[in-house]
Amino acid sequence: MDTEAQHTERDPSSDTDSSGTEEGSRSARVSDDSGDPGDSGRSSSWRRTALVGGACVVFLLLLSHFVIQPFLIPSGSMEPTLQVGDRILVNKLAYRFGGEPARGDVVVFDGTGSFVRERPQGNPVTGLLHDGAAALGLVEPDETDFVKRVVGVGGDRVVCCDKNGRLTVNGVPVEERYVMLGDRPSSVPFDIVVPQDRLWVMGDHRSQSSDSRDHLGEPGGGMVPVDKVVGRADWIAWPFGRWSTVPGTDAFAAVPAPPAGGHGAGAHG
Repeated sequence: MDTEAQHTERDPSSDTDSSGTEEGSRSARVSDDSGDPGDSGRSSSWRRTALVGGACVVFLLLLSHFVIQPFLIPSGSMEPTLQVGDRILVNKLAYRFGGEPARGDVVVFDGTGSFVRERPQGNPVTGLLHDGAAALGLVEPDETDFVKRVVGVGGDRVVCCDKNGRLTVNGVPVEERYVMLGDRPSSVPFDIVVPQDRLWVMGDHRSQSSDSRDHLGEPGGGMVPVDKVVGRADWIAWPFGRWSTVPGTDAFAAVPAPPAGGHGAGAHG
């Protein structure tokens, strides 16, 4: 009985099936895991990199749209203050909460309706790509964007020039030390009164700047609406050798506010 029981427990067919099943399971597991684990790791790494890169771009675009926008200087119209190739940072919050541009501020504005008749039409896809690159300061800005210095604000009478060749604002001569050495305040005489909610702007390199003076005879008279101002140029971020704040000026410190009743009939806009 004991011998028979032992033989029954050692059934050869049972051992074979069990062994075969076990070996098959091991083979199946080896086959399932035979792919290169490095491929999955590399794919996951690329996905993480793409997500981080995309998040950074979105963050920079949002920052550029609402807070600080890089702006590439494409011409010498603001020399010596700003040089060709400078990348400035435009503070979009400077006038966001009730403040308005002041005399002497260097501002970036949309010249549509004042410096240019209308925004030029183009391919919407390439336009979108250009706007994105311009928002990051990688390419030149739109043809409708300009950077100039505020010389007159609403109500000001701006005249050029007095007997000493100086520009005057509300009857007070202005010593414009920021103007390019050798340039006159203006080769074009003018006598204008700036309407409310408008700005009279000029480049620091007067002989090379197309500014409010060049649009005197056009609708709007070259005056820039305050609500077209993108922001104030506060910092020079690139190249590193010029890394600094945009220099301020006290040239208009002595200029009084315009008279409450407006200027005399001799002034015109």
